[in-house]
Amino acid sequence: MTEDQLLGPRAHGEPCGSAVLKAVAEDFQVDEVLDIPLSGEGEHLWLWVEKRNLNTEDAAKRIARAAGVPLKMISYAGLKDRQALTRQWFSLHLPGKSDPDLAAAESDGLAILKRTRHQRKLQRGAHSANGFRLRLTELRGEHAALDERLERIKASGVPNYFGLQRFGYEGSNLHGARHFAAKGELPEQRNMRSRLLSAGRSYLFNRVLAERVGDGSWDQARVGDLLAFTDSRSFFPAGPEECGDPRLTILDLHPTGPLWGMEGSPAGEEIQALENAVAETEPAVVNWLAQAGMKHERRILRLPISGLSWHYPEPDILQLEFVLPTGCFATAVVRELVSLAGQTDI
Repeated sequence: MTEDQLLGPRAHGEPCGSAVLKAVAEDFQVDEVLDIPLSGEGEHLWLWVEKRNLNTEDAAKRIARAAGVPLKMISYAGLKDRQALTRQWFSLHLPGKSDPDLAAAESDGLAILKRTRHQRKLQRGAHSANGFRLRLTELRGEHAALDERLERIKASGVPNYFGLQRFGYEGSNLHGARHFAAKGELPEQRNMRSRLLSAGRSYLFNRVLAERVGDGSWDQARVGDLLAFTDSRSFFPAGPEECGDPRLTILDLHPTGPLWGMEGSPAGEEIQALENAVAETEPAVVNWLAQAGMKHERRILRLPISGLSWHYPEPDILQLEFVLPTGCFATAVVRELVSLAGQTDI
């Protein structure tokens, strides 16, 4: 499946040029933002880890082996890209134990930069944001046009699509979701189950967002929408008064789309009809998500980009820096700027 099939139309027009992303790991750097004061004592050892060309699950396995503990004793807030240079927190549950020697983990792309103790383990989703530093190389495009587009993105945000990484190579995770949904079965292996459920759910969200981008309402509140603040999982219905809320203009409040689960769409009549129409295109996947016990949740349609800055170290290199909320994709920002020239490994 193509990028346009898995995501949807762009909001800011055709790309301003082309570039290559992730020519080397250092071209895609991610720093987890964690607003938790660590006490320095407790039965959980927290590690600030730098990874190069190593995904989060493999790093956790390596740390567990070095520490001599089961993998279930290792926790992390979120999954980070393999083909990147990333820094994130891990925690190890070590009740009554001293700090283990983790030297065996520190090789071949993994370095422990900091370690400290805390009373609690690191919970999934505990980080507040991710900071990105991207280098786009082999850049082809007029700097003036790129600068103008970046100013628009900075002011207006971008559609909050789930990125290609969510769906696997050529949509393999989505194909897997459809396969198991058609049989009414769930994969036995936990990581595969989570990956396929997520792919099916994300695809349905992207289809709703694509409809809203297509009709120009992805960044506008309509009566019947369910609105949410950037960093909140709660939402509330939009009436005529809420549609004029000034916090929509400053990119603090946004319309949302469905993350399908056991319940149907709670949106108002017109919005619910649009979301249900999308669901009807994938009835087996929708039923499968409900059978799996997934709860209906919401995700903001518009992605605000904090702290966006850029410069050109060389005429054919563009460096971007910005911060995104958790669960959002840097490639959703990049695709509104340039084409990645047929890259499939992003």
